[in-house]
Amino acid sequence: MKTLLLLLFLAVFLLLTGSIIQGTADLIFVNGNVYTANDRDPHADAIAVKGDRIVFVGSTAAARSFGGKNSRIIDLGGSTVLPGFTDSHYHLIGVGERELTLNLEGITNIKDFLASVKSAVGQAMPGQWVTGRGWIETFWTPPVFPTRQDLDRVSPNNPVFLTRSDGHGAVANSAALKIAAVDKNTPDPFGGQILKDKQTGEPTGMLLDHAQGLVSSHVPAPTRADIEKAILVGAERSVKLGWCQVQNAGSTNSDIDLLRSAYGQGKLKLRIYNAAYGPGPAADKLLAEGPTIDAFDHRFTMRAIKVVFDGALGSRGAALLEPYSDYDTSGFLTQKESELSPMFARALRAGIQVETHAIGDRANRIILDLYEKALNEVPPDQRKVRDPRWRVEHAQIVSLLDIPRFARLGIIPSMQPSHAIGDLHFAPRRLGLDRLKGAYAWESFIKSGCIVAGGSDAPVERGEPMIEFYAAVARKDLKGFSGDGWHPEEAVTRDQALKMFTAWAAYAAFQENEKGSIQTGKLADLTILSADIMKIPEAEIPKATCVMTVIGGQIIYDNRSR
Repeated sequence: MKTLLLLLFLAVFLLLTGSIIQGTADLIFVNGNVYTANDRDPHADAIAVKGDRIVFVGSTAAARSFGGKNSRIIDLGGSTVLPGFTDSHYHLIGVGERELTLNLEGITNIKDFLASVKSAVGQAMPGQWVTGRGWIETFWTPPVFPTRQDLDRVSPNNPVFLTRSDGHGAVANSAALKIAAVDKNTPDPFGGQILKDKQTGEPTGMLLDHAQGLVSSHVPAPTRADIEKAILVGAERSVKLGWCQVQNAGSTNSDIDLLRSAYGQGKLKLRIYNAAYGPGPAADKLLAEGPTIDAFDHRFTMRAIKVVFDGALGSRGAALLEPYSDYDTSGFLTQKESELSPMFARALRAGIQVETHAIGDRANRIILDLYEKALNEVPPDQRKVRDPRWRVEHAQIVSLLDIPRFARLGIIPSMQPSHAIGDLHFAPRRLGLDRLKGAYAWESFIKSGCIVAGGSDAPVERGEPMIEFYAAVARKDLKGFSGDGWHPEEAVTRDQALKMFTAWAAYAAFQENEKGSIQTGKLADLTILSADIMKIPEAEIPKATCVMTVIGGQIIYDNRSR
């Protein structure tokens, strides 16, 4: 009997020590404040990592047993650890370009706007184009679009083309309009509008959506080196803010080639879930070749098509069921339904996700109709992926009748909380208070049964995770203001907000088994913060900073010693 017990003891001992030796960690985080986003085990204080995977989540004492002579132990001193944050709607090249060109973000009046343009013109060569992005007139007095005459005063000779922060509008000066041959007789292109003076019929300089291409096509195209630099600058900024993955909302074939090249050369560490613009060459190529999943050590996935279906609310291009309250227009659609339906059917059969930009209530209703038509035409047994997880990007203004349709059809609303805390300063003017009942309706979507993926839409917004988290839980602007029509009941809980940027974002990319929560076996992606955003007062959340970003067990950014 004693011999049997001894043998049993030795077997258990060897099993336990063998598992510890086998799991000896490369990296061990101890004394942390860990929120796992795993409902079964939501809190811990230590994590052990081997290679690119998590091998233990639990107590500091137990985590230390995974250490070996080559293990690196990091004492977090109580810092808050979250699953690696994902921005579910991001424009990586645009973020980089914003950092590298004339950045008009944060300007609060037209005087400073023109002063910035004048300074850039002063540094330009004669005849050289001056381009930039980031202006928004919402907080100007009065809150009206700039005009070509405004720009002519500071740049009578150099052509100027400046994109509004949302990317759905731009203002050009007279020199730029002349180069593009845009005048009072130029018709609006499909899916776009040339704003014209009501008295003279002359262009004001403002171009909406597809009308921007009339001028932008004459701007010298960036070189391959320029775009690669924008990718790398955008990625560097992203990881410093705590993003471990961005879901890149639209790429051309040349953009995709550059992303693959950067990964192949080891220049990119940020994870990217990428979408090809469609309809068009990029979508056609993806449909023909099929998806790329978890390439370059799980850092690059390509399995989605991005469709832009209407404009933006601020520039009055979002397609509405009823006219705008402050202008005689209902917005417009930017794609033809007859061209989308065949592509949607092909996507279902090829296992390709579709994500569609839809901001206005008319655009949202029609895209749901088109999605439903495709889902009915291609039943599950004819799909490469039975659960396609198609998405609507933004879903900003939705009829109350249409909100339940998202969950019924299995459509994921991919939403950006910061849009609400900015847009709601002008949305009551655009829509009237009644239509705001279905605007930025995060909690209503969740209660209806939807998974809501959270993002920022950078560079439309600043692209900072703490601002997005704050906006989701506070539903107030950064000064703490909320007014009529802001619907505070649509704010989400902190647990819900955490999942919007972690577990639910992973689900929206078919990656919930690999990432989105801190669990044994999942990829070791961690966002480590200076403050406990799950408990501190709301107003303190935007002040929290990223102190460390870990992607696949590699410390990509470390700001603890600064």
